Amino acid sequence: MSCLLIGIALLVPRIVLFFIWLLTHWIKAAFDGWVLPLLGFFLMPYTTLAYMATMLNNNHAVSGGWWALIIIAAIADVSHWGSGHAARRRGRRRL
Repeated sequence: MSCLLIGIALLVPRIVLFFIWLLTHWIKAAFDGWVLPLLGFFLMPYTTLAYMATMLNNNHAVSGGWWALIIIAAIADVSHWGSGHAARRRGRRRL
């Protein structure tokens, strides 16, 4: 079941975050407030999922390989922004 959740999260992270918020207590357990998860939902969904997994699986501490997971997720989020900008720029040139 967890492999299925991870596979779906790689494709549609915002939908997975929504269902995690709706069906579990994981977001409340990983974050102290509601502001960071909300910002993460809109701005950096992969990083939010990685941070939540780190907090839940590593006793609320980030260390070792968990840092690598968070950094890879942040790179994925930032590259997603860049690819969207490049696609919009290519679309303007054709007009």
